[in-house]
Amino acid sequence: MDRASKTGIWIIATGVIITLLYFGRGILAPFALAVFLFLVIEGFASVIDNWSRTIKIGLARFIAILIVLGGFFGFLALMANGIAEFGRDAGEYETRINDMIADGYGLLHMSDAPTLQELLFNETGQRFFATIANATGDLSGDLVLILIYVAFLFFAQPSWTRKLDNIFPGFETRHQVREIGDEARQSIEVYLWTQTVISALITMLTYVSLLALGVKNALFLSALIFVLNYIPTVGSIVAALVPPLFALVQPDLPGWVPGEVPQDSYIYAAIVFATVSFWQFSIGNFIQPRMMGESLNLSALVVLLSLAIWGALWGIPGMFLSAPLTVLMMILFAQSSSTLWIAVLLSADGNPQGKGVTPYGEESS
Repeated sequence: MDRASKTGIWIIATGVIITLLYFGRGILAPFALAVFLFLVIEGFASVIDNWSRTIKIGLARFIAILIVLGGFFGFLALMANGIAEFGRDAGEYETRINDMIADGYGLLHMSDAPTLQELLFNETGQRFFATIANATGDLSGDLVLILIYVAFLFFAQPSWTRKLDNIFPGFETRHQVREIGDEARQSIEVYLWTQTVISALITMLTYVSLLALGVKNALFLSALIFVLNYIPTVGSIVAALVPPLFALVQPDLPGWVPGEVPQDSYIYAAIVFATVSFWQFSIGNFIQPRMMGESLNLSALVVLLSLAIWGALWGIPGMFLSAPLTVLMMILFAQSSSTLWIAVLLSADGNPQGKGVTPYGEESS
């Protein structure tokens, strides 16, 4: 087969795969979330099993399930309480925002400043909120399906080894497939575990800082930061912007701020931004790389591109899963000499195979 034919097949195959991923997102995205939730639970179970020699792995998995589910439903309750608290002060926030809009129009020497309601409920605002509402509704509707998937993944886990033996009866082939699977699982587990620990650390330090600065509803904002930090790069930027934006429109400034004039609100928001950004920057650039090591091995440009592509294909779930899904693709591409060049482009150091893993079907040097 000549080069032109191979290129045509690659283009057609890529188009078919992208089409299947997009139109099958209602099935594939919840299942992918279930797989990664399963890996998070397995990571917790492994930690519990390593810490305690008296607890068997079955009990460790049960404890891990309780921890993850308890944390998840606790987070939902926290978010609901935070939204309700903001709702109770909605009138004061609206008045503060309307004053800031009027001040901004005055600085620009423009008249007829719109109100917040006029900005939110025009045609553009309605489309934006409809998109957010639909995405959130889809995630809520898929929650039960995701939990069912996770349960069946645990039920099917004991038979995976036997199925692998039957699919690959040859010892060398089976060993290499297991090696590939172990590498993919270890990379994804390390990534998810590290992101969870790092997000928890940033959330705790941010919560204490917001309390000290007098930001209202600090627990809700900190919980929002915990979730946003799972989105690569962009999530950290948004997480650093959310608290100062709420601090900027906070109706009552804390006692240590000199007054309540607009200039003091801007200074207060700047202080909040600097504090939150400090934790995001210092932990994200110094502690996280040492904890994660070379588990991802993705270039920064690939991380941003994968975020955009998976977000376009699967929406919010794709944004959360963009990094681990791209790592999985890189590992799989590295197993064939014909697709190795793609894995090299995706990798950060040009060595996607690592640890001496050679393309599938070839002998290790």
